[in-house]
Amino acid sequence: MTLTSILCPLDFSAATPGLVAYAAALAAATGAELRLLHVREPQDADAPAGADRLAGLRAAAERAGAVHVSTGTVQGEAAPEIVAEAGRRRADLIVIGAHGQTGLTRFLMGNTAEVVLRTAPCPTLLVRAAQAAPPALSFAQ
Repeated sequence: MTLTSILCPLDFSAATPGLVAYAAALAAATGAELRLLHVREPQDADAPAGADRLAGLRAAAERAGAVHVSTGTVQGEAAPEIVAEAGRRRADLIVIGAHGQTGLTRFLMGNTAEVVLRTAPCPTLLVRAAQAAPPALSFAQ
């Protein structure tokens, strides 16, 4: 499997910096482009703050060794927008965080990661918040 494009959707939760480090390590090890994506829900009003956060996360990904990093923001429902972006970008892999919702909370609120896993046009790597430390990776090029 050759990785040329990795999509990493971000929700700016406490797990986001670790998730970016994880995705950046994968991008650095494979030479893939890393796309950091934030989906603004319709009720989100603070677009400038989101752009500032993305810029900071892009810098962190570059410090972690990712060479080709881009960012983007779209507005809408998270899961369908992530899947659509993966298709538009021809992503080879989606690296997405899991918040570990189970039971009634998952039933009532839905689970973005689960919907992305089921509907994405490419493989999806689900990273738990507790495991979001960058892996030591080595790939033969």
